Amino acid sequence: MTNSMSLMELHTHAIAAGGGCVARADDGRVVFVRHSLPGERVLAHITGETTSYLRADAVEILEASPDRVTPPCPHAGPDRCGGCDFQHVAVAAQRALKASLVSEQLRRLAGDERPVVVEEVPGAADGLGWRTRVRFAVDRDGRVGLHKHRSHAVEPVEHCLIASGSVDAVGVGAHRWSGAREIEVLTSPDGGKPVVSVITGRRHLGDRPPVNAGRVVNGRTEREPHRLSFDVLGRHYQVSAGVFWQVHPAAPGLLARAILDGLAPRAGERVADLYAGAGLFTAQLAHAVGPDGAVLAIERSGRACADAARNTEDQPQVNISRADVTAELVASGKLSSPNLVVLDPAREGAGRGVMDALAGLRPTPRRIAYVSCDPASFARDLRVMTDTGWSMTSLRAFDLFPMTEHVELVAMLDPPGGE
Repeated sequence: MTNSMSLMELHTHAIAAGGGCVARADDGRVVFVRHSLPGERVLAHITGETTSYLRADAVEILEASPDRVTPPCPHAGPDRCGGCDFQHVAVAAQRALKASLVSEQLRRLAGDERPVVVEEVPGAADGLGWRTRVRFAVDRDGRVGLHKHRSHAVEPVEHCLIASGSVDAVGVGAHRWSGAREIEVLTSPDGGKPVVSVITGRRHLGDRPPVNAGRVVNGRTEREPHRLSFDVLGRHYQVSAGVFWQVHPAAPGLLARAILDGLAPRAGERVADLYAGAGLFTAQLAHAVGPDGAVLAIERSGRACADAARNTEDQPQVNISRADVTAELVASGKLSSPNLVVLDPAREGAGRGVMDALAGLRPTPRRIAYVSCDPASFARDLRVMTDTGWSMTSLRAFDLFPMTEHVELVAMLDPPGGE
């Protein structure tokens, strides 16, 4: 049982997954210390304990890193909002920490020693005001906020500093949302009307606060609009509430361009777009391969498939298939011998089965693009491919989530004897 009053003086070392730094307790156990930086001496409050490691929050900084700054957000800090990991870190230093995290996961899980640079993304030089979608928690009193770290407790937040101005302008935090369990505010850079998506679970939503936005409650549209519009590299997309879309306004164009540049699709080629979502990459790849090519988009969400079909309705070379991406599907021949494969799985990664099946495709694709928001699951999946002779020929890392530990990766994988 953890002693909630226990304090420990610690010297911190490397950054670790989860946003904290590694330290050592007097008994030799590893301590993961949030709100710290490498090379600091801190007084830490122990927040969790196992037989092999401890979790802690740095509650007093005895010797500070030169990269430490005063958190701009009043909700940042121990036992406060858990949404940001790096409010106390200078923005450039955040990217260096993320590069270190990616390098360590690649080395440890994939045996890859390459240097990593995390690229700055235009639009958030100070790390604030970038997030176009924010999912808020709602407490039992109807107050809107964000969960504390590793907790169901809600920190009331009326103004989130990493939210875009368009999200903040909706003003959901200024109202009580009796009966709501979760509220997502969705906006787009085109200036269209935002959407508020409310999840109640088994509760009954009380009065609807008067916010100037479309409203979707438990997936049912109560007030239009229920979807948003985006323009990406010359193509127009519509994305419904509840369907995945990148939260940084620069991300869709940046990632689509990275995929196109890395894969270099040729006219007439066949492409399999796995975990296709609303068709961001599908439409761009279909344009690149032209009417003589083909793009098969695999996506398990019916709502996302509907969006993808709408977003590619002028491209007869696109086929949208609603299905789970499984090893059996990949190995079944349903991908129709693709020349190129794109996979953009959820945070848990594609998994060994799917990666083994991709490595076993015959004829062999000439290149695979892997998009990931989790360095650990990516490194594990990468190891499956490299163990069968595939090689990672390029890796780009983008700082799409300033103030957090998260980073987006785009890797190109070539087969044995490939280009």
